[in-house]
Amino acid sequence: MSSLAATVQNIFDEPGCAKNSSKSEAERRNGCTRQLQPGSAAGGCAFDGAKVALQPFTDVAHLVHGPIACEGNSWDNRGAASSGSDLWRTAFTTDLSETDIVFGGEKRLCKAIKEIIDKCDPPAIFVYQTCIPAMIGDDINAVCKAASRRFSKPVIPINSPGFVGSKNLGNKLAGEALLDYVIGTREPDYTTPYDINLIGEYNLSGELWQVKPLLDELGVRILCCISGDGKYREVASSHRARAAMLVCSKSMINVARKMEQRYGIPFFEGSFYGIQDSSESLRQIARLLVERGAPADLLGHTEAVIAREEARAWAAIQPYKPRLEGKRALLMTGGVKSWSVVSALQEAGLELVGTSVKKSTMEDKERIKELMGQDAHMIDDMTAREMYKMLKDAKADIMLSGGKSQFVALKAAVPWIDINQERCHAYMAYAGIVKLVEEIDKSLSSPMWEQLRRPAPWEALAKAREQMQSSMAAIAGDPALAETARRARNICVCNRVDLGTIEDAISVHGLRSVAAVREHTNAAGGCCQRRIEDMLMSEPSDMRQAAE
Repeated sequence: MSSLAATVQNIFDEPGCAKNSSKSEAERRNGCTRQLQPGSAAGGCAFDGAKVALQPFTDVAHLVHGPIACEGNSWDNRGAASSGSDLWRTAFTTDLSETDIVFGGEKRLCKAIKEIIDKCDPPAIFVYQTCIPAMIGDDINAVCKAASRRFSKPVIPINSPGFVGSKNLGNKLAGEALLDYVIGTREPDYTTPYDINLIGEYNLSGELWQVKPLLDELGVRILCCISGDGKYREVASSHRARAAMLVCSKSMINVARKMEQRYGIPFFEGSFYGIQDSSESLRQIARLLVERGAPADLLGHTEAVIAREEARAWAAIQPYKPRLEGKRALLMTGGVKSWSVVSALQEAGLELVGTSVKKSTMEDKERIKELMGQDAHMIDDMTAREMYKMLKDAKADIMLSGGKSQFVALKAAVPWIDINQERCHAYMAYAGIVKLVEEIDKSLSSPMWEQLRRPAPWEALAKAREQMQSSMAAIAGDPALAETARRARNICVCNRVDLGTIEDAISVHGLRSVAAVREHTNAAGGCCQRRIEDMLMSEPSDMRQAAE
């Protein structure tokens, strides 16, 4: 565990982190740790962070060393997609029992590694350390090293027991494992001046495939994507790339910085969400490649592709903008999406009432201010009750968030769109922003929400009965109100002639027939003739005397 503690401390001292680099030397030595609060694991532990960061490597066997619940909780919990092998979606676990906890689980781990190689023969196996084997002292580093020699196959230890920290720390521990055991261990079959790495891109819902055709058209080759739709051989040879784009600094800043330090691969942080950000990212890629030796005509070719794709995207979005203009959106996500999705929503004509920055870096917050102004409403943390109140008070017309917040929006009867890793649609690059606008318009214009906001039929009936009963009770308690209500009852519904008008006419003019009543009160006399006859027959004696 001493080596793990040293690795964690190095991560906390990460120079690439803008927040950390602004600290004094003494503050940096203290690291970025803070006491965990009850419920902190709701966002995922370190093991969960490591697993979701590396699981999108599609041809690798991901073996979880621990109780079966750890693998059950983390299996396939990121909506990544694969263009090749589906081995990554197979759950492998050592399923430690009470006996293993007492006597140690290293033998069971060796047996599991051999079984995977015999049955699946993957190019590599990633072994994830969880809390229990870490606490009982299982040395997975030694086991993986021995297994690698025995089977002549890479068996990579991922030291990320959940108790060491948050999900984000687990992302970085996964990156450290790649740097220590994988990156630089193989050479690519060939290289070109157009080779790049995408770091912190997970191909959620196939989003990478919305970007790849653009890069293919420019002649740019993705040497490795860490880790969406990635292959073990690609990441092992990724040290030969000419440039890199960091998609999510929150999870993989240490990988990008150390690859630049060790192999001289320059990188920038960019986003493919939204039209302008996609264009700027393509320009940055072309600029870096040209600086590293690619032909200069790549810049002109890139501008031509950008002009064509922007024109197509704006034309596709235009029909939706009148319907979306002035609509207010609440963005409850974090990390890179806290600012990258903002520009996409603004391009669609939506007004941002707030964005969550719970998992965002200082650089992310500065980008938000650039996009939304210095008075941008950045939400560090918002309880479900506060979120519900904000939506219920109609401060937002739609909410974009992860699955954990969807039930708050549904309870408030507000349209909701999944923007996090479990989403079904891809929203990246030019085609992605068009799809996002289309989904927002569908959700906002759905008649379901108006119906959902109406009281249920039984609630409306109960409310009407309650009002009627309260009115009747009020009338019964006041004779004057009772008399007024009696005289206001309509006798002639057609011409709206009430009982009081007919009684007054009979009393004043001494009327004795329906025809006479019709002449003085404009009562039609058809459907109401029987009612008037009953009144004439049952008129009070004092009224008759007055008439005589």
